[in-house]
Amino acid sequence: MQDAALLVIDVQKAFDDPAWGPRNNHDAETNIASLIKFWRSRQRTVIHIHHSASEELAASRFHPSKVGHQTKDEGRPFPGEAIFKKIVNSAFIGTDLEQYLRDNKIEKLVVVGLTTDHCVSTSVRMASNFGFQVSLITDATATFDRNFKGINYTAEQIHAVQLASLNNEFCQVITTDDILNGDQTMLIKKY
Repeated sequence: MQDAALLVIDVQKAFDDPAWGPRNNHDAETNIASLIKFWRSRQRTVIHIHHSASEELAASRFHPSKVGHQTKDEGRPFPGEAIFKKIVNSAFIGTDLEQYLRDNKIEKLVVVGLTTDHCVSTSVRMASNFGFQVSLITDATATFDRNFKGINYTAEQIHAVQLASLNNEFCQVITTDDILNGDQTMLIKKY
C-alpha cells in the first residue's frame, strides 16, 4: 500500500442537508479523517474529488455558490493535495483524474467518501475498468434511504448490496481498521 493513493470522494456539506433522509454509518467522516491523517503522516498521496454542479443547476446543493459545495472539516484538503471537480457521478468523467494517476505512476487506489451507491460506486467501477487496483473502505462511506415503487430500502441495505456487488469484482472491500492496524501488503488485489 506504500504506493496507493487515498481517493476522497464528495466529503461535502451538501450531504448534511436533512432532506436526504435517514443515513447509515454516521462514523464515516470520522473514519475518513483518520485515514487522511494516516496517509498524510506517511507522506502518501491524498486526492480529493468534489462534486460541483454546473451553472444550469444553480439551485443544486452542490453548486459552488451554495454552502453545500464546501468541504466538511473531516475531508478538508491540505495545500498541495490534488482536487478534481466533477459534474457527474464518476470522478473520471470530465476530469483529469486518470491522467494525473498515470502521470504520477499511481496504480492503486483506496476509496472513501459519499455516497456508496452513487459517486463512490461509479468511481470504483471506472477505476477498476481503467486497470487500477482498488480497495473500498466499507466504514468510510455511507448512503441514504431510498424509496422505489413504494418500497423503502434502508441506507444500510443499499450500502450492503453495493459493497457485495463491488467486492471481488471491481475492488476489495475492507475496513478502516484493516488499514490502520492490518497487514497492508495484502490489502489491494487486482481484479
